Order: sequence, then C-alpha cells, then structure tokens
Amino acid sequence: MISDIFPILSSERLYLREIQQSDAQALFSYFSKDEVTLYFDLPTFQHMDEAYELVKNWQENFEQKKAIRWAICLKGNPDQLIGSCGFHNFSSEHFRAEIGYELHPDFWQQGIMTEAISTIISYGFEEYKLNRIEAFIDPENLASRKLLEKMNLVSEGILQDYFFEKGRFVDGEIFALLKKNYIQPTFFRQIV
Repeated sequence: MISDIFPILSSERLYLREIQQSDAQALFSYFSKDEVTLYFDLPTFQHMDEAYELVKNWQENFEQKKAIRWAICLKGNPDQLIGSCGFHNFSSEHFRAEIGYELHPDFWQQGIMTEAISTIISYGFEEYKLNRIEAFIDPENLASRKLLEKMNLVSEGILQDYFFEKGRFVDGEIFALLKKNYIQPTFFRQIV
C-alpha cells in the first residue's frame, strides 16, 4: 500500500509533508502539555529526546511500510509543524487502516484538523485503495468524537478495557468510514 516516495498533500489552508528531525522541537512544544496527551497513548513528554525518538519511530514505520505520518503545516509556513496525522495498523489483505492525529492547542477549534483528516481520508481511499478507515478513541474524548462524526465516521461500539495505557486499562471506541459512504471534499489535492 505505502510507496517508497513520501507523498506531499495540500488542501485549502494546509500543507502536509514528511516529518523531519528538525520538527522535534515543535513536537515537544505540544507533546509536553498534559491537555494534548490526556487521551494519547504516550505520556506527556519531559525531555526533548522523547520528541526525537517519536520522529525516528514515525520515519522507520514509513520506511518499513507500516505507517505514514504527515506533518501538518499552514501553507504560509510550510516549515513549521503544528500537528500531525496519518495512517497506521494497515491491513492490506482487508483494505483497511487506522487514522491517528494530534494538534498544538494554539490551533484547536479552527477547523484545521477537520481539513487535515479530510485530506488524508481522500488520499487513503483514492491512492491506498482502502475500503475502510478506522479510528479508536477514548469514549470520554468529546473533541475527537465530534471530529470523527463530522468526517462521517460512525461509532461501531465500545471495547471495554481494550488498551493498556499509562498504567491502566482504558476503553476504546471504534469509529469507521466505508468507501461506499464517502464523499470527497473539494479542497483536497495531492502535490507529489
């Protein structure tokens, strides 16, 4: 599914590119905030090394064709990462993948993640030929629920104690969108 060349995507306001080690400082600036990691499967960062390790992990996963994670940048400042989004847990046999995302709090409630997720969903259905795109959230994460519902992902239920995160079991609510139920937004386009 994943090609060797990292695809650069854009939308009306956003530029989605490969994450580089030079983005570690920007990642640390928000992964070091408890409000960002509250529902994330990583603890709040305490040291810059954690951000460098996360970038390395995402890069290795892309090289091994296990996952792809885009840096979310505003078009006017394509070098400044403000968040990330991507696909992981690919199942090529079943034509499905899971999405994940996060955004710096300074950019919350501005429709940025809606635009970013719409863009990668379009890419997933068109280029990766996915039939099903999934997302898991903590049922208490109302912001993610609102985003996924806006993207027409449908809740398929809650899996009790599905994840073990930060020393405790947490429920996982699964959302999904099937290609047959998808309508492509007008602001998506692929650059490379």
